[in-house]
Amino acid sequence: MACKSIITIGRQYGSGGREIGRKLSEKLGVKFYDNELLDRAAKDSGICQELFENHDEKPTNSFLYSLVMDTYSLGYASAALSGMPINHKVFLAQFNAIKEIAKEGPCVMVGRCADYALDDNPNLISVFIYGDKEVRIRRIAQKYDFTDAKAKDVIQKTDKQRASYYNYYTSKRWGDISSYDLCINSSVLGIDETVNLIYEFIQKKEAKQAK
Repeated sequence: MACKSIITIGRQYGSGGREIGRKLSEKLGVKFYDNELLDRAAKDSGICQELFENHDEKPTNSFLYSLVMDTYSLGYASAALSGMPINHKVFLAQFNAIKEIAKEGPCVMVGRCADYALDDNPNLISVFIYGDKEVRIRRIAQKYDFTDAKAKDVIQKTDKQRASYYNYYTSKRWGDISSYDLCINSSVLGIDETVNLIYEFIQKKEAKQAK
């Protein structure tokens, strides 16, 4: 049975969420969107792609920064957005891109508040991947050749940024179990078995909907 779902994945840094999302998309035979989502939002909106990369899941609180960077956002069609800070424009462009991608069919999307953008979509399955701190530290330390102390610091800062971004732009709480359909500790089963578990969840949900 072909997949009908749109799966969104929120993740703690170092939990393997991106790898899990990519492998899940391959197993399901659907498209995968991570940085590709930023490419799509930039293309559809006309906003400079560099701005999407600079604001990617990072809350920008500096009004002065927004005013300066707004110079580079020329090209966005809606005049109604002209008075918005650039970080809000970037979020809205991503929000719209997520909506449009979802219309094109089943896929896996990582981060960028995609679960919030698609909250009213009946085919949505929202997943949050977390992991034991020591396992995440080891994964990041090995991947980037960091010391354990450096990896721990980067993990804490990245998770804080992601939480602040999500909590600021949505009405939900990042990592709160009530915000997602499924929350999984990837440290328990490992990457591949976590993929299999999510795959089975999707199959069971779709079978139930089909009845």
